[in-house]
Parts: sequence; C-alpha cells; structure tokens
Amino acid sequence: MMPFPKIHDLYVGRTVLGTLLLTWGVLLGLDAMLALVSELGDVGQGRYGVVDALTYVAYTVPRRAHYLFPYAAVISALMALGQLAATSELTALRAVGLSRRRLGVTVVGAIAVVTALMVVNGETLGPWGQRQADALKASSRSNDMIVARYSGVWAREGNTILNAQGGEERDDGEDRWLELQDVRLYEFAPDGRLESLALARIAEHRPGGWLLRNVTRTYFDARSVSQTEVQEERWDSQLDATALSADIDRPRYLSASQLRAAAAYRERNQLDASEFQEHYWGRWFYPVNVLALCLAAIPFAFGTLRSGGMGRRLFIGIVFSLGFWLLQTQFVQLASVYKFDYRVAYALPTAIMLAVSAFLFRRRSG
Repeated sequence: MMPFPKIHDLYVGRTVLGTLLLTWGVLLGLDAMLALVSELGDVGQGRYGVVDALTYVAYTVPRRAHYLFPYAAVISALMALGQLAATSELTALRAVGLSRRRLGVTVVGAIAVVTALMVVNGETLGPWGQRQADALKASSRSNDMIVARYSGVWAREGNTILNAQGGEERDDGEDRWLELQDVRLYEFAPDGRLESLALARIAEHRPGGWLLRNVTRTYFDARSVSQTEVQEERWDSQLDATALSADIDRPRYLSASQLRAAAAYRERNQLDASEFQEHYWGRWFYPVNVLALCLAAIPFAFGTLRSGGMGRRLFIGIVFSLGFWLLQTQFVQLASVYKFDYRVAYALPTAIMLAVSAFLFRRRSG
C-alpha cells in the first residue's frame, strides 16, 4: 500500500506537470498553426473570412488537446525524469531510498490527474467545440443554414426545412452521391403556416437537385388534410450537399454516449456499426492507453544514471512507447476486418506493452 504523498512525491509530480504543460503547449501550438494554414486556403468561399478561420481553429482546440495529450504525456514523463537525472536529483532521490516503482507511480499519478480532465474534455467540450466549428464553417461557406449531428441533420433552404436521421456518401464506380435516410421536408407558407410535410425513406443528391424515394406527402389546407404517395419525386433544391456530407458520420468527433446511440441505431436497422463501435471502445480505453504508455516508457529513464546516455534512452523510450499506437491501430484494423471484439483489439496491445514494461523494470539496475 502506497503511503500518503510526501514532499519528494510532490516535487517530482510538479516537475512532471510543468514539463507536461510545456510539451503539450508546443505540440498544440504547432498543430493549431498547421490547421490555421489549412483553413486560410478556404478563406473567400462564401462569407468565410480570416476571423472565421481563426474562430474555427479556436473552437477545435479542446478536441486537438484531447488527441495530442497521450503523446505529450509520454514525452513529458521521460523528459521530466531526464531533467531530474541531468541535475543528479534523480540519483539523490534513489540514494535516500526511493524505489523505481515509487518514482514510476508518482510520475503516472501526476499524469493521471490531467488524464481524468482530458476524459471529461473528450466527452463534453471537445465534441461541442467541433460541432460549433463545423456549424460556423458550413454556415459561412454556404447561404444555407445548416446544423448537423448524428441524432439528426437539419438544414434550411428558403421556406423548406429538411431533417434526416442519418446519411452517408455512396459510390458506384466513378459515380458518387450523398444519401440521406429517413428524411422529412417541412414546407412553410410565408406567414409561418405549415403547408406540407413530406416523408421520404431515401433522399439522394443528384445533379440539379435531390431524388426522393418512397415519398408520403401530407398537405395541410385551411379546413382539410390530404395525402399522396409516390415511389419517386424530384426536389429541385440548391441545398449544398458538400456542406451536409462534411458533418455526417464523423464518429471520431462524437462523445461516447452519442457513439453508443449511433451504434445501437445502426444495429437496429441492420447497418454497419463497426466504425462507431471502434471509436466508442477507443474512448473507454483512452485513459488506460495513456497510463500504459507512460508506464512502458519510464523504464528507459532508469539505468546507470551516472553513465550518461540519457538522450539515447529517452529517444528509444519515446519510439518504443509511440510504437504502441501503431501496434494497437493494426489490431483495431484486424478487428474491423475479421469482426472480433474491439475490446480485445484495444486490450491486447496494452497488456503486451505492460508486460514488456514490467520486464524492463525488473532488469534495470538502480
């Protein structure tokens, strides 16, 4: 049982957190600058200006911070121990009886605090900011008012409002089109009265407009209601399909609850839910992966500290730890192809990495 944190634990933890914030800030700043350069290429499309590009990138910062945190965590853990070793402080801590295990737990404990905050960020601020950014960009680049989420795509063109429960891009050879499912078209009179409601099973974007399939249209007159049914109907609309498709089926930007609901919806309708399940379980394993990466890399900071070679050990540790992501990505892709449980795909590389880390901890001398 670990005792209550003592002054040396607080000192090491403070060093780790300081290094983490610096490393994280550098990575996030570079990523945001590259994103801004990319967004500046879209300036001039519709009403999308430089201020909009800056606002777009600012909205996406929480999501980018969540994505970059694991890399910053493993690098900062190694750099913090390297800094302590360079000033002989790590040697002094070892000399007073601090074990490698205690130092490792202290480092991982400090990082775990920020990891918990990033888990909350990944479920709240990150997805919200990305949705705000996408909505801002779509509305600025198009004259249509567009807001899209998994739970429904909403768009307005003139007096017509479109709602679809889902959608995806389809292709047949060189022919590509946007397909929306479970579509509702609300047509309003200039005075705000609902004139008609059209229910279409499928809406396909084709040159010159939309092709609606299996359409049931209800007309609301002053004193009567009538209904028609047709197999196909064209909707002559200039609604921007590109802006719509940009915000459909982007599971990596959804929260875990939205991913779970999306996967359940697709399974109920016998649709492929693998991508949503992949990202859903990825969210659950996010904190486990961060801490496993740090634990796997820490043994490279130990060794005979007086003998030098810390830079080489740090480099090897970083490469070793970041190689974990490649290993896990391959397992996840195999799970997608061979249809086995994504939990196994995420857990197995983590177990392998922790086993190697435990082996290295035992071999490193103090």
